[in-house]
Amino acid sequence: MTRFVSALLLSVGLAVSFAPTTSRAESVREEAAEHPRIVAAIHELEEVVRYLEAAPHNFGGHKEAAIRDCRRAIEQLRQALRYRAAQDTRHGR
Repeated sequence: MTRFVSALLLSVGLAVSFAPTTSRAESVREEAAEHPRIVAAIHELEEVVRYLEAAPHNFGGHKEAAIRDCRRAIEQLRQALRYRAAQDTRHGR
């Protein structure tokens, strides 16, 4: 049940983060469908961030940097999908 709720929240979060305009949102969703490994990586990294944030230890002082870097990677992956969507929109796809 918890995984279902987490997956649902992730889906809603992705939909909201990819919703600057209706046509662009559709393009980003299309790109996400074409690149499921990127979407899966985003989900996994979000899970890692949640896990690290809840962890009672700091992993030898690396916890904060790991969380920061995971968040950066998530943002870069989202930007990559947005970029592809914008390119496809410009080229009439």
